[in-house]
Amino acid sequence: MGFHEISPEGMTGNAIDMIGREWMLVTAAKDGAREGDPCGGTYNTMTASWGGIGVLWGRPVAFVFIRPERFTYSFAEASDYMTLSFFGGEKKEALAFCGTKSGRDVDKAAACSLTPVFTEEDGGESVYFDEATLVLTLKKLYAAPIDPDRFFDEECLKNYENSGFHKMYVGEIVRVLEK
Repeated sequence: MGFHEISPEGMTGNAIDMIGREWMLVTAAKDGAREGDPCGGTYNTMTASWGGIGVLWGRPVAFVFIRPERFTYSFAEASDYMTLSFFGGEKKEALAFCGTKSGRDVDKAAACSLTPVFTEEDGGESVYFDEATLVLTLKKLYAAPIDPDRFFDEECLKNYENSGFHKMYVGEIVRVLEK
């Protein structure tokens, strides 16, 4: 069963469950990713369970957070686009693997039997996975590092005891693919 394009307003599902419990793969590419490129070559993916979907500046948006020490960070910085691939609770083991291994060391897609799809749109800057049930293509609108001095709830800082502060990316949802 293949993908068909829908409007962002046509998406169904609970974003809190989709992101927080089922997780997603955040994928970014640079230098025009092409079929045959291994994950870690011209694109990389990582598992995320933080983010959101909504409306900002009159546009449908999603926002995600990437730590600068993550390999995917340099790809997110280099590209105007990124994708969010959702698997509807399936592939949880693969997503766990992609969240604990670095694309510097392993081809995550091959290791998890995920099939990368390289887009023709947006200059070939988007890569998503054929096994996903929902894919959002985001065009970056805004990015800013999380500022530790701006927390109102000190409890949130416990998320940063062992790692650096994330950078937040806000992207306009320019394409939604659903199975």
